Amino acid sequence: MALHGRQRDGAPPGKSGRDLTTGSIPRHLVAFAMPMLAGNLLQTTYSLINAFWVGRFLGTGALAAITVSLPAVFVLIAAAGGLTMATNILIAQYFGARDWARVRLVVHTSIVLVGGLSLALLGLGLLSADRLLHLINTPPDVLPMATGYMRLFLWTIPFGFGIFLIGSMLRGIGDSRTPVYFQAVSVALNTILDPLLMFGWLGLPKLGLNGTACASIISQAAAVAALLAYMQLRRSLVTPDWRHLRVDGGTAWLTVRIGVPAMIQQSVVSVSLLVIVSFVSAFGANADAAFGAAIRIDQIAFLPALTIGIAISTVAGQNIGAGHYGRVRQVFWWGILLSGGISLVISLVVVTIPEVLLRGFINQPQVIAIGAGYLRIVGITYTLYAFSFVSNGVINGAGQTQWTTLMSVIGLWGIRLPLAAVLPRYVHGVTGIWYAMLASVGCTMLMSLGYYSTGRWRRPLISTGPQGAAADQ
Repeated sequence: MALHGRQRDGAPPGKSGRDLTTGSIPRHLVAFAMPMLAGNLLQTTYSLINAFWVGRFLGTGALAAITVSLPAVFVLIAAAGGLTMATNILIAQYFGARDWARVRLVVHTSIVLVGGLSLALLGLGLLSADRLLHLINTPPDVLPMATGYMRLFLWTIPFGFGIFLIGSMLRGIGDSRTPVYFQAVSVALNTILDPLLMFGWLGLPKLGLNGTACASIISQAAAVAALLAYMQLRRSLVTPDWRHLRVDGGTAWLTVRIGVPAMIQQSVVSVSLLVIVSFVSAFGANADAAFGAAIRIDQIAFLPALTIGIAISTVAGQNIGAGHYGRVRQVFWWGILLSGGISLVISLVVVTIPEVLLRGFINQPQVIAIGAGYLRIVGITYTLYAFSFVSNGVINGAGQTQWTTLMSVIGLWGIRLPLAAVLPRYVHGVTGIWYAMLASVGCTMLMSLGYYSTGRWRRPLISTGPQGAAADQ
């Protein structure tokens, strides 16, 4: 069905999603963020369960194979995060502008772009898996197992990209719940299939470590198929029309313009963490173990602020598309209050009782002492990160991802890594690295808040005039 410019106003065809341009902003932020927080916690829980099965029953070699394989896969997955962020931003802005034809152009263009990229990265990964694992100095006794596991796990890329894309489209129209419901079912299926395929229970083949990769492929493929079927049944605004898939040149350019900086940003973060790990490793196994345990606490502590930041991006995006800049300012201040308040409480708890928290992961006194030193310093950054995620959420929601990427590059590669290389010579050992992390987060926060305060993010990204509502034939 063709969608013309006259469909800019009134109710959209099919299900309308959630209009975030009216009503209570704090209620929108909380209602939008909570399902995503639940989804992130579910994924974290699954990763812990998977590590338990592999480490407890398949041995340290199998766990090491997963550990060395996944970072390389995550670098490839960063591409999906970037392009699907662009999809979310564009759909949110066009939804706010009531430009339904453009919403569908974004849907169809993104499917072609993300689908093509996923297949290209799958092929690249399969061809270069062995070389990638050699580059990161995989131990010889782990290399064969890691290579086999990685080549199999890479087949999750098309389905993982599909889940990212569908979730970003639904969140763009204000629906953050549906992706989480299907994610929960996928995680549950994955959790059940892991031991069945690893150990050959119920007559299934005994696949060992590769069973976890097969379980991930099956569960993610099932999630994509179920999501598409549900969207078709509910006649969602972002349901794709497979007969009319095509790439719109202008929409593709906007997607790339927004998505490529986001891809770079996520890759920069991943690579900088690997460099920090190499710096920490120079101080011995105890430092490595302490850092490994402490960053698990980081991952959980960051989740509320990270999730609220994503919610801010969508809420701000819809209001920017509608031209409601006064509401965008309210989104910013409510985000500061909610995200900053929650993160301040978390920071106080972590800084006050780090030893108690670390004992949930490790029990060696020397390791706990190093980890506690890390948390007492880096725990302060949770609140600083919260402020950054709020301003970054507004900036990203406006489609200005190049600026948040530039700030990340400066903060990580211009401040954190140089300081982490130098400070340990003048501050007590590995503690210098912790101070480098604190300094970089503080500087990044100031840059982000400073750019937000200039108002330059208000520059128009999309054209929503009647002549711009192209038909989607």
